[in-house]
Amino acid sequence: MNSASGREMGPAIGTRPRLPTATIRPMARVPSLGPRGEGWVVLQAILFGLIFLAGVAGLVDPAWGGLPRLASTVGGLLVGAFGANQVRRATIDLADAGSLTPFPHPRPSAELIETGVYGRVRHPIYGGIILMAIGWSAACASLPATVASLALIPLFVLKSSVEERWLAGRFPAYEAYRRRTRRFIAWPG
Repeated sequence: MNSASGREMGPAIGTRPRLPTATIRPMARVPSLGPRGEGWVVLQAILFGLIFLAGVAGLVDPAWGGLPRLASTVGGLLVGAFGANQVRRATIDLADAGSLTPFPHPRPSAELIETGVYGRVRHPIYGGIILMAIGWSAACASLPATVASLALIPLFVLKSSVEERWLAGRFPAYEAYRRRTRRFIAWPG
């Protein structure tokens, strides 16, 4: 703004205009992979199968043994239990509201849930599944299962970005909810 005239001035010669950062949405280009996001569910099912099979292979021929194996088994079971509890709580919250679906596109009857575990985290089922997979991998002493489990993180970041695009289009309060909550993990406290 020109302080002398009080008028808005354009960008200086030789500079590019700055776009407001709120309008730049890099995740808006993530494909939906189907009208309800069916492709995301197929991709995660394939990854779940790989994690399971690699874990079973780790039980047969563990990548490490002795005290590290005992520690990873106990730690993996604890992490997996924390993740399973988060999935359980989130599933109950969504089912009670008639909003439970494996697809990123919300059901026609869906409500925006902001209570329970959803009061702290937007995608607790995805976060819980990641923790369960990492726990399984550690308990099985399987390096390939661990790598496949970590691959769930970018998969769920992308899937949740598609889901959030649809939720924001459906629920006007979603953007404020998104700003005040974490994406995946509801840490105690």
